[in-house]
This record gives sequence, structure tokens and C-alpha cells, in this order.
Amino acid sequence: MPGLKKRSVNLAGHATSVALEPEFWAVLESMAQDKRISLAALIADLDSRRGESLLASFCRLSALAFVQSKGGPVKRKKV
Repeated sequence: MPGLKKRSVNLAGHATSVALEPEFWAVLESMAQDKRISLAALIADLDSRRGESLLASFCRLSALAFVQSKGGPVKRKKV
């Protein structure tokens, strides 16, 4: 998994790990600071709301929504 950074978290009493690109971790850390909660608490909150989605995917989508809500640019790749 080149380019991914793995972090361990405790969710509902079970240890698990999440692998995301460093850029997504940076946005998640900003989200946690914005909410004045720990990164672990943010991940637990996202986990509780993700439904059937994969946790890593839901974290990425949540990070993207956060950046968009702050008016940040979302650049599209040219195909």
C-alpha cells in the first residue's frame, strides 16, 4: 500500500486500523480540531454513521465534504 498511512483506532471496543493517504489524514485532523474532539473520537463518530460503506471510503468522502464546505478547491483530473 504505497502512499497510505495506517493508523490504529479502537471502535466499539475493538481494535482496527484505517489506511488513508496522508492528505486525508490531514483533513480528518482539521475536522477533529474544528469539532474540538480527538481524531479517535472523530473516527468513531464517522464509523457510527457510515452504514454499509467501508470505513476508509467513508472517511475519504467525509474529508472531501468537509473541504468543500469550507470552500476549498476540488480539482478534477483531465481524462
